Amino acid sequence: MKRVLLVEDEPGLLLTLTDRLSNEGYVVETASDGETGLHRAAGESFDLIILDVMLPRLNGFDVCRDLRQHGVSTPIIMLTARGQVVDKVIGLKLGADDYLTKPFEMIELLARIESLLRRAPAIPSPPSETYQFGAVRVDFRRAEVERDSRQIDLSAREFQLLRYFIEHRGSTLSRDELLNEVWGYNAMPSTRTVDVHVAWLRQKLEPNPRHPQYILTVHGLGYKFVG
Repeated sequence: MKRVLLVEDEPGLLLTLTDRLSNEGYVVETASDGETGLHRAAGESFDLIILDVMLPRLNGFDVCRDLRQHGVSTPIIMLTARGQVVDKVIGLKLGADDYLTKPFEMIELLARIESLLRRAPAIPSPPSETYQFGAVRVDFRRAEVERDSRQIDLSAREFQLLRYFIEHRGSTLSRDELLNEVWGYNAMPSTRTVDVHVAWLRQKLEPNPRHPQYILTVHGLGYKFVG
């Protein structure tokens, strides 16, 4: 059964959504403020997060940003009573996967949940909480990376990409696959998003970025991690 975290401070809506999602077969956990929601989302395993924007203690935008910065890639649907385009853009830029304006029909929310869950298959667990290659040490639980015992600053997306490489080490990964699995959208023929992020990872992690040892280019196909 899929586990859903519902972060909502309106008691009536919280109860309604919990009852309906439970009836649809989801296991629903709840939080009524942003700090509690952030703590639960970062410390527990969920298949989906439904996150209100206007929350006490910490708003939904901040929760979403902090989760993504710490490498939490769980799909997020944001809910808001504010329908301005700028709010939707902010949410999506911070890492939300979808955005729904209140009031909404329950059938639409359910359809969006099903769509996101289809797009986001369970990510295989790494072999342990840490992974070492060369002078680089990756701590999956803390979402931290060290090289020669010095901490390396990676963006949330860079960390997600590195994690995906490690989980699929030895496999040739196409740009389309990486865009779909790490970024969550289908590839556009002209996009250079993957290449740019791979270049950044090489600059930060490879002994000689111009002659990489770990993140290799497979010409005409994509990339392969061999660390």
